[in-house]
Amino acid sequence: MTYIRSLYDDQEFNFAAPYGENGFLEDYTAWVRGEQLGNVVLVTRNAAGQAQHVVANYRPRTTLLVSRLVGEHFASSAPE
Repeated sequence: MTYIRSLYDDQEFNFAAPYGENGFLEDYTAWVRGEQLGNVVLVTRNAAGQAQHVVANYRPRTTLLVSRLVGEHFASSAPE
């Protein structure tokens, strides 16, 4: 998540709030290299309050820029 957010030129929150007993929900618009994309994120936390699961849904689906940039970034750290 930290790397993805570093790609954002700007970010505008539409909604952010707790979700259930152990979750947090965000709905925001971000811009990456001039491309606008929407995102909904659900974070669930474990008993210690640490992020346990993160689900992110970027829109429009035709915007593959973030996926490509993340893949390129982490490809160099993948085991051979």
